[in-house]
Amino acid sequence: MKKILLLAVAAAISAIPSANAQIKINDNLTVSGWATSSYQYNKPQPGDSTDSFNLDAALLSAVVTPSKGVTATVSLYYRPSSEGGVSPSGSEATLLDAYISYDAGGGVTLTAGKFLSYLGYESFYQINDNMISLANQMLLAPIPGYHEGIKLDYAPDKTMTMGVALADSEFQKPGYNATEGDSNLRHSPGVEGYFQYTGLPDVTIWAGIGYQGNSKPGVNTAGVIDPNGKPVTVYDLWVSYQVTKASTLALEEIYKDGGVGNKGSNWLAYYQYNFTDKFSSWFCVSGEDVSSGTSTFDTGDGTETISSPYAGASYLRYSVSPTYALTANLSVRAQYSYTKFHDFAYATSANFVGAEILFKF
Repeated sequence: MKKILLLAVAAAISAIPSANAQIKINDNLTVSGWATSSYQYNKPQPGDSTDSFNLDAALLSAVVTPSKGVTATVSLYYRPSSEGGVSPSGSEATLLDAYISYDAGGGVTLTAGKFLSYLGYESFYQINDNMISLANQMLLAPIPGYHEGIKLDYAPDKTMTMGVALADSEFQKPGYNATEGDSNLRHSPGVEGYFQYTGLPDVTIWAGIGYQGNSKPGVNTAGVIDPNGKPVTVYDLWVSYQVTKASTLALEEIYKDGGVGNKGSNWLAYYQYNFTDKFSSWFCVSGEDVSSGTSTFDTGDGTETISSPYAGASYLRYSVSPTYALTANLSVRAQYSYTKFHDFAYATSANFVGAEILFKF
């Protein structure tokens, strides 16, 4: 009933003839929001098929501008327990964005609070993703989510932007679905930075790096059992090219090193074509390769050798995901993906089929 009511409200609001991404309440306050719901079917080989119909996530955001050069952003994020929730206790809602930004002039912006990582071509927000599922976050999960700290962004001209951030951790607190850091700057600080260049015609080049001083002992950033924790470094490079007015090509390579069982690379190649102003499709080839190996730990009463369940595994995935915009606020999307695994303990291949409705205001 909750899902049906949400979709009914989304359809009713979307009938309002507005293409604005935000609603301006007054000169100092704007609000925006989105929600996505999908049906997903998975069939691994070997194994039984699974399917689900869920409200995937929803977000309500407000931007306050109390004075010139100062903005405060807050957002409430909802992710049902059927999609993993937002905490190990089963909580379904959390304060996601909570930060203040100050425009210092000269292209410099200072930000403090809780904010999203710079890294990743694909978006954390389901409403902005190219497909229903992410292309290559399945095993290593190299792209961070939210963390708390401070950051400085600098745009010396119209073709270059860069930034650096110091956070409580680079990667999520275990079990929190990438919605917050570990709140411990002293024991596991996170640092990241990026550089973006748009000086070439129709080309965007983006490079970034993230570092976490020590992953949380017990379970590190890829679910590997590690009683001591390890430093984690991730490198991210992506390039997008506007081939024509109707088509875009994007390439990304990610390399992550978090020690044995948590090391490897991810890559993707996206091509988008707009058939009309309402109908478009993304085509994607992506893959992931986890380095093999085992770790030996001194437990005090003897040594213990542990291997990641994904060590040595890799996959190649082919995906197509068409989208049709019913209105400026309401869209529908479909996806089919075929994944071929190598040295993966749980499957040799898998088929994915999904359908999604996306609402925004």
